[in-house]
Amino acid sequence: MQNVLLGRSRKPLTRKFFMRAAEIYAERFSDPDGRIRATFSFIWMSGWAAHESQQKPLKPGSAKASLADFLKEVETLEKK
Repeated sequence: MQNVLLGRSRKPLTRKFFMRAAEIYAERFSDPDGRIRATFSFIWMSGWAAHESQQKPLKPGSAKASLADFLKEVETLEKK
């Protein structure tokens, strides 16, 4: 997939455009009493890909500090 916004027009839409869109929508989708009912669905997606310059995870067991020791220190400080 790619960004679909890359090929979009950079010109802002006019009030006339939105008024005409509203007219067409009302013609096609209004109830017999003239009311327009609408529902909206929003879809949001995000993507990520690794890059060669990104930091790599360390090998298991290569840590220089122990999480257990740190948590013991925190617990000791909280008791004081």
